[in-house]
Amino acid sequence: MPANDLARALARAIRGDVRSDATARALTTMDASNYRRVPQLVVAPRDAEDVAETLRVCREHATPVVPRGAGTSIAGQATGTGVVLDFTRHMRSVTELDPVTRTAVVQPGVVLDDLRAAAAPHGLTFGPDPSTHSRCTLGGMIGNNSCGSHSVAWGTTADNVRSLRVVRYGGGGSLHIGRGLPDGPPGLHTFAAGHLALLRTGFPELPRRISGYALDALLPEHGPDPARALCGSEGTLAVVTEATVRLVATPAARALAVLGYPDEAAAAEAAPGLLPYGPLTVEGMAADLVREPAGLPRGAAWLFVETGGTTPAEARALAARILRAADALDGTVVTAPAAMRNLWRIREDAAGTATRMPDGTEAWPGWEDCAVPPARLGPYLRDFRALLAAHGLHGTPYGHFGDGCIHVRVDFDLLTEQGVARFRRFSEDQAALVVAHGGSLSGEHGDGQARAELLPRMYGDDMVDLFTRFKDLWDPDGGLNPGILVRPARLDENLRFAVLPRRPVDVAFGYPHDGGDFSAAVRRCVGVAKCRTSSPGQDVMCPSFRATGEEAHSTRGRARLLHEMLAGEVITDGWRSTEVRDALDLCLSCKGCRTDCPVGVDMATYKAEFLHHHYRNRLRPAAHYAMGGLPGWLRAAAPFAGVLNALARIRPLASLARRLGGIDPRRALPVLARQTFRAWVRARTSGAGESVVLWPDTFTDHLSPEVGRAAVRVLEAAGRTPVLPGRGVCCGLTYVSTGRLDAARAVMRRTLDVMGRAPGGPVVVLEPSCAAALRTDLPELLPDDPRAARLAASVRTLAQYLEEYAPDWTPPRLDRRVAGQTHCHQHAVLGDAAERGLRERAGLTGELSGGCCGLAGNFGFEKGHWDVSVACAEDQLLPSVRAAEPGTELLADGFSCRTQLDQLTGRRARHLAEVLAEGLET
Repeated sequence: MPANDLARALARAIRGDVRSDATARALTTMDASNYRRVPQLVVAPRDAEDVAETLRVCREHATPVVPRGAGTSIAGQATGTGVVLDFTRHMRSVTELDPVTRTAVVQPGVVLDDLRAAAAPHGLTFGPDPSTHSRCTLGGMIGNNSCGSHSVAWGTTADNVRSLRVVRYGGGGSLHIGRGLPDGPPGLHTFAAGHLALLRTGFPELPRRISGYALDALLPEHGPDPARALCGSEGTLAVVTEATVRLVATPAARALAVLGYPDEAAAAEAAPGLLPYGPLTVEGMAADLVREPAGLPRGAAWLFVETGGTTPAEARALAARILRAADALDGTVVTAPAAMRNLWRIREDAAGTATRMPDGTEAWPGWEDCAVPPARLGPYLRDFRALLAAHGLHGTPYGHFGDGCIHVRVDFDLLTEQGVARFRRFSEDQAALVVAHGGSLSGEHGDGQARAELLPRMYGDDMVDLFTRFKDLWDPDGGLNPGILVRPARLDENLRFAVLPRRPVDVAFGYPHDGGDFSAAVRRCVGVAKCRTSSPGQDVMCPSFRATGEEAHSTRGRARLLHEMLAGEVITDGWRSTEVRDALDLCLSCKGCRTDCPVGVDMATYKAEFLHHHYRNRLRPAAHYAMGGLPGWLRAAAPFAGVLNALARIRPLASLARRLGGIDPRRALPVLARQTFRAWVRARTSGAGESVVLWPDTFTDHLSPEVGRAAVRVLEAAGRTPVLPGRGVCCGLTYVSTGRLDAARAVMRRTLDVMGRAPGGPVVVLEPSCAAALRTDLPELLPDDPRAARLAASVRTLAQYLEEYAPDWTPPRLDRRVAGQTHCHQHAVLGDAAERGLRERAGLTGELSGGCCGLAGNFGFEKGHWDVSVACAEDQLLPSVRAAEPGTELLADGFSCRTQLDQLTGRRARHLAEVLAEGLET
């Protein structure tokens, strides 16, 4: 049936959202797997009745349906060719929470962390906690029977589901299923009674058996429990509309024993011996995943063994006992919450980190989570490494060693015919290896399309035939998630890379970490969706998603749209795509994803690239000319600053200027400096110390020269003489952020010519966004000019320069609390360790907020961005400033951050240089 006719039929039948546009379809072609299937429609139901009506209409029109949560499944089971049911928009409530019975009733779109936050005031939590806990949904966890790191203590999702309300594709009303409940499809109990022998003997005994259907839950001695049998069914049997789940008591205190071993096999062999001590986790990882020093004990592999207790002393004592009992090379016990979070972050980011090998080679899921009996894990890992070597492949195992479950991404070549053939051969051999060790093809994330074809190797033909009959009992029309689990598609079909261009796309940036290939850069996004988190923290990514909650405004969503733009099937007009343009319009170019995304997606660069092509030889938005060319406009305006400031105070003229410049009418125009920073430097006598180049960025020079003057005083106090380079230097930031890349390169080349006449050595840059542009955009836009790399390497923030070149200088002691914000680009590109150290030495205490201020250069000034800009500021920055005690110093090194605070709160923040300079005068 034509999609438009189906969409109209659904729109008449339900209250929820029905979308057939290219954007909605493009956003749901993929999950976090290697697979891609293009849906006809995306439906966001409002309630269970909407779900039932959607299934009815789809059945009448012979259209398949796939339920979808956060889209973080890694075996292809959250993609489909018919209607995708998106539960994350409306059906995301915790409808009941009973601390007495320790149960909660949730809708399928509830994010796990939201359930945990609701349970936390009662000292409770939901036990299973996959690394995607900040965005995965309960419906998806039920569909995959998700587990997480605490399963050695609290089990899998199936262990924590009490009952389910579901609807079937074949109709028949809502069913309430669970242990002892009578509901179920007709013939369910007869089916189970007729196959008791096979159900009792056909399943391996191990803690992480997720593959296939859990038919043994239908045995009389197990309840029977049809809800448990439905857990892990990957949306192929029925659609969950409500779940009653068990909650567990959260330990009042925790400690973490980190144990070092010579290799991962040794760590794996040690893991089972720690289980009798009752740990909360026994997680393992090898050195391959640790890209930066992390304070880990000696070793090439580690176990993270978390313990709980009623008091910190009790938790620490148990961790210390485990440390003494473990046959480890080295070890330590960590109790500080911040230190534990930092260590867990390494482990939780592994699903993304592992997608790039240390040499930059791409690695992919496919054999992401096999499980074997824990006692067999060490020998299995040795055989697994040997199998990889035999196929000429590499991978980085990590995961739930206490449960015998291993995650791994393998550097499959999924782009060429020969590489895909090797992927198949390895998959077949790997299935045989897992079965030989008594294991399960899936130990957490389900079979999906990646492994279902190989289920006969694990279960035999008779059991797989029983799976098929069980599927038909629930879904006789075969409309729910066809091609998944039973009657599966081949594991080498529907690969998401097959539709991408085979030759590199002509682009402006160099993409040095992706071999110069824009397609490879876009492929970085594997869909783990860390960008979809809504919990505040020190991370920046992704401010626009946090403001709107729309997938299209997440880093993943934009990467998916760019993928489909390159594919040309759903989005058909390439660089001229309005779908991609509209999604990127609310990207703040904060660069947060460059650091916070586990695989280093750099959407700010991709946005600049897209705008460059989208508007090539076309009229651009007014803001691209007004704010994109800001350095030139400000240089021209400098002699008339006083007059222009006076004219800007005349309301009709200011309104006209905003309208002509594409500026939001609610934005105040910045005040021009009557004396530029350069002019101030020329008018004064230089010091006599060792010279250092101080970069006169546009914002400091024309809009906040007081920052430059303060930096001069600080540098002189440290025994240095600041020297400004010749006129005409500019980092090109505003041209890059508006996609005027030809102009940016021209500006950058002129800058390199001027800097060739400047003194050598470090270059101190006060504006974080300009420093970041020089560090990253400059060498990536001029990759063939060695001068660009040299200048990029010389860039330092003020704090970095003082730490590196004036380590003996003692800053003034200020002894006051601070609040404010670390600039997004500082966080993403430069790091703020030196700033933290300098603040500590100066007696400036307190944390600066994470997130993004929301102004982000030209973004917050542009017409149409006001609401999102303010929402970003309200996420973390403004609440932290409001909560600050009287007398707290507001710090913001970025001009945008200071401007946003001034315009939204009327409070003035200062650059760290200003605060230090003031201290020098007292």
